[in-house]
Amino acid sequence: MPSVADSAPPAIGLRHWPEYAMEAALLGIFMLSACLFSALLFYPGWPVAQLVPDPFYRRVMMGLAMGGTAVALNYSPWGQRSGAHYNPAVTLAFARLGKIAPLDVVAYIGAQFAGAVLGVLLAVLLVRGMLADADVHYAVTRPGSSGVAVAFLAEAVISWILMTVVLTVSNRTNLARFTGLCAGLLVATFIIFEAPLSGMSMNPARTVGSGFWAHDWTALWVYFIAPPLGMLAAAELYLRRHGGAGVFCAKLHHQNDKRCIFCEYQGRGLKRAEKTEKAEKTERVEREAVGAGGGLSP
Repeated sequence: MPSVADSAPPAIGLRHWPEYAMEAALLGIFMLSACLFSALLFYPGWPVAQLVPDPFYRRVMMGLAMGGTAVALNYSPWGQRSGAHYNPAVTLAFARLGKIAPLDVVAYIGAQFAGAVLGVLLAVLLVRGMLADADVHYAVTRPGSSGVAVAFLAEAVISWILMTVVLTVSNRTNLARFTGLCAGLLVATFIIFEAPLSGMSMNPARTVGSGFWAHDWTALWVYFIAPPLGMLAAAELYLRRHGGAGVFCAKLHHQNDKRCIFCEYQGRGLKRAEKTEKAEKTERVEREAVGAGGGLSP
């Protein structure tokens, strides 16, 4: 880990709760979207299942819907500020690269699991029994007919591909702004072509979010081991080829004016963050002073 973190104020982690909440919200929204589109496209009582009986074409629709959701979240104000991980495997990979403070790693992962569970709960409240239907099944991720071994390999491979693309694109100045788009396109592609093998998770928290409400923990170990393994392998390979200096930050979208807790950890942007905080405090004091005076000028 970068030694510059030692110079950071000891209370810096306490100031990062907005990013933790944003991470929870991002994955919660993603899971809500996954459940609602699963119900829309695969529930037998809806017209789509009758008009488009071929599962492949419905997976195409599902892929486009979830890929679009991912892109929207990646470029949203919350995604720009938190870094748009919403995946413990992504957070662990960036931690291996030394771009995240240990406290932030633990808090991010906890927030991601909580967000996934709450996102599916919201879907349950909205569409109720449709999620429990066997054809929807809370959008649970389970190994396909090819078996657990194939599911494990598939999850590891797609996770490796995603993290490799994220690191490659995000660390090229002329391409960095397209990182969130590339990630969304991969999500769409994997849902269309890989989902029959493993259910296309790439995300332990995403699997738990659905499994918790479905009471279905089929081959849970696959989704807890394969995605982190694939992404950590991609991070390790990138680290060996380019070194730690070859990775700028842990954000998918850095071309914005949002606070970056990862740059703070690396010693970049810390003074700017402290300056912003001081300015906000001054502005708050001035507002309180005006309020105490009844809003009237002297």
